[in-house]
Amino acid sequence: MARSIYITSAEGHSGKSTIALGVLDALGRTAARVGVFRPIARSTVERDYVVEMLLDRRRADPGAGDPPLAYEDCIGVTYDDVRADPGAALSTIVDRFKAVEASCDAVVVLGSDYTDVGSPAELAYNARIAANLGTPVLLVLGGRAQQGQAERLGTTTARTPEEMAQLARLALPELVRGRAELAATVVNRADPERMDEISAAVSAATRGAASSPPPVWTLPEEPLLVAPSMGDIVRALDATVLRGDEQLLTREALAVVVAGMSMVNVLPRLLESAVVVIPADRTEVLVAALLANQSGTFPSLTGIVLNGPFEIPADVLRLIDGVGSTLPIVTTELGTYETAVRVMSARGRLSADSRRRYDTALALFERHVDTAALTRVLGVARATVVTPLMFEYGLLERARADRKHIVLPEGGDDRVLRAAASLLARGVADLTVLGEPDAIRGRATELGVDLTDARLLSPFDPELVDRFAEEYARLRAHKGVTKEQAADTVTDVSYFGTMMVHLGLADGMVSGAAHTTAHTIRPAFEIIKTRPGVSVVSSVFLMALADRVLVYGDCAVIPDPTSEQLADIAVSSAATAAQFGIEPRVAMLSYSTGESGSGADVDKVRVATALARERAPELPIEGPIQYDAAADAAVARAKLPGSAVAGRATVFVFPDLNTGNNTYKAVQRSAGAVAIGPVLQGLNKPINDLSRGALVQDIINTVAITAIQAQQP
Repeated sequence: MARSIYITSAEGHSGKSTIALGVLDALGRTAARVGVFRPIARSTVERDYVVEMLLDRRRADPGAGDPPLAYEDCIGVTYDDVRADPGAALSTIVDRFKAVEASCDAVVVLGSDYTDVGSPAELAYNARIAANLGTPVLLVLGGRAQQGQAERLGTTTARTPEEMAQLARLALPELVRGRAELAATVVNRADPERMDEISAAVSAATRGAASSPPPVWTLPEEPLLVAPSMGDIVRALDATVLRGDEQLLTREALAVVVAGMSMVNVLPRLLESAVVVIPADRTEVLVAALLANQSGTFPSLTGIVLNGPFEIPADVLRLIDGVGSTLPIVTTELGTYETAVRVMSARGRLSADSRRRYDTALALFERHVDTAALTRVLGVARATVVTPLMFEYGLLERARADRKHIVLPEGGDDRVLRAAASLLARGVADLTVLGEPDAIRGRATELGVDLTDARLLSPFDPELVDRFAEEYARLRAHKGVTKEQAADTVTDVSYFGTMMVHLGLADGMVSGAAHTTAHTIRPAFEIIKTRPGVSVVSSVFLMALADRVLVYGDCAVIPDPTSEQLADIAVSSAATAAQFGIEPRVAMLSYSTGESGSGADVDKVRVATALARERAPELPIEGPIQYDAAADAAVARAKLPGSAVAGRATVFVFPDLNTGNNTYKAVQRSAGAVAIGPVLQGLNKPINDLSRGALVQDIINTVAITAIQAQQP
């Protein structure tokens, strides 16, 4: 039976989705298959965006070959069902939950959202559900009070420690009457100045709720998580997007400016990340706001709302198009007052399409909740298999444990900026991003990503260019390179970043999202060079299958390695495997196994195997061996009985680049494996390449890998 947790609250708008995301993330580090279940759907008209967000987090990692859960599988009943017959609805909830539980190691159950019935009755019913599911409760208490007109306008007041304790005391009897077990309490959106007092007060109030005092964790108020995005505002107004980049609708609005005055009075009132509400017939204010946003001398805006039943003149639209602004401009026929009220009452939605909010929520949870204690409370044992998501979690945790400084040369690529913001938010690494700082900062603001903690550095910085040119000319003097020639070379971002690593200004570099592999690694060959005892630079892919991680090498660098180079690749690949917690058992692949075949290609692998064994006698190495004999225990018993590697290999060394590159891509596509890499090996300092089709998550993983490599002596 899966170990599960029921997340519920004593009222609406407590931020359960943030807690649910954090719990899902924590459970995913130890359990291979984590499910999601919502007993009572929040709406029958549209799909539950919180459930979709949580499922989206898990879909990339369905576990050991199991199909991912469908949205419909994860929903119990509707509010209509509960009102019509609470008992029958409960029976249906239990049945549907058991189906999810049967296919999972743990399940995150997300209680109802107080969108239908009164709070006391709803908490009691949630407690009754939790008891019938046999699932302990994680109680979420909101640290902000909402009432009357303040609630309509989206404004709140911070609760005192005494008020939080009283809220806990009111909630506990409902759990007791429903026979639900309290596992822990999380206070969310708490006053940042009084978190310790709040934790102590709630701990005292809940001390008698279980046989041992249930833990209490407190998360501070984070404005970004409750601020609506421009997309949320569009939905609240039922507005139409007139102009701008729709990708920027995910940016959060941290302020509202109602611009019902003249242009000269609007400009000084503009605020950072504000949405500006402008009557549609005040076109001069619209143009002024756009120009102010473009100028770089005024705050950067999130978007513009044009209100009222007025057509925008064609010449004004032509002028807007000529300005070339990407700022979203939306229109609504509502009056100014109703528009302002709806904008201010729009609520932020934690969803997968807002990476910044998503990363902020996870970082907040990780900083303030003891995830190891949480999994102990739930009794979730660490799984024996390693899924792709578990492997990725492990990479981030190891990188975060000893933060290194990584340089990202491609500051003009949106994927790099998004990845950088995510890495900084979650404390994975310190970063330098290369490019013109003003341009990077402006684009990051447009994208709604926070690069405040990154160092933004121009590759034309005169002081560093002079220093790098002098060093590069020294290194390449045997090739006749002068300092003047070197000065031109080192302004190339790949050379500039590599020189930073070489001179200790960064611990590693990740590039290749917008450049070829050759462009990324050529400077490393010239400047960083190979480790002592290593003759060639090679690469591996970390292939995260459904239940384990394998190492494939070389799939990216050496087209037709010699026997000596293959032996070097084998030893380096085994070391890389060990570096990432994979016990190395090396298979030297060929089209024949053992002594069954002959020919130049097989002989090359046979000689390489002998050389690798000489260089690393402690390593279990088998070759030549076919892939099926290396990977499948049944085939191994028939073809190579008694081998320590056959049937259980973890490191696969391919005889040439053609075979390796095609095999990793075939496994990636046909088996749904997550291919992480190429990870370069054999260099004195870590430099890693990206695919030009890399996703944001690929960049994040590669930076984490580079940071871990930099941790090694």
